[in-house]
Amino acid sequence: MTIRLYCFGESGNAYKAALSLELSGLGWEAVYVDFFHGATRTPEYRKLNAMGEVPVMVDGDLTLTQSGVIQDYVVEKSGRLGWNSDAERREILRWILFDNHKNSGVAGPIRFNMNFLPEDKRNADVNAYLVSRHNGAMKVLNSCLDGRDWLVGSGPTIADIANCGYLFYPEPFGFDRTAFPNIDAWLDRIANLPGWKHPYELMPGSPADRA
Repeated sequence: MTIRLYCFGESGNAYKAALSLELSGLGWEAVYVDFFHGATRTPEYRKLNAMGEVPVMVDGDLTLTQSGVIQDYVVEKSGRLGWNSDAERREILRWILFDNHKNSGVAGPIRFNMNFLPEDKRNADVNAYLVSRHNGAMKVLNSCLDGRDWLVGSGPTIADIANCGYLFYPEPFGFDRTAFPNIDAWLDRIANLPGWKHPYELMPGSPADRA
């Protein structure tokens, strides 16, 4: 049975799950969630995910939410993008938690506030603070990639996919990849992986669709 991923193109969190599925070689299909017209707030969707968020993965009788959980499942089911030891698994978890709290957890709100929130509701001071927080996290990421191709082990893992989740998006959110040469080269390595796709190619829905 084909795995279904409830997602939409603008969601960096959904992109982490979608790209993990795509690079793992597992069969899957995207189910478009019309977030900007309230699809995640409907009673039907809240039965699928009480948190009212994407992504949601359905594989037969199994339903999973939260991108990191879905990524972990992809590794277990496919045997790819994972760990070679308990120590590597813990290190992958460490980077996924870093991403949730310091990277995507900050980049997502900045990008939404700067690009998708009505202009009269945008707060420049809040956005400046978030950009500063995110740039601090990028300094850490850039430093940890010094002399390394990948965050954990000798090949790409879901730690890399988690942390690149928002960094391929074209909308401005205070991130300039050229200011972080190790991140810049790492993103190129990810984009050169067989099967890689840009989020707007991998999942349905983009700002152009609402223009």
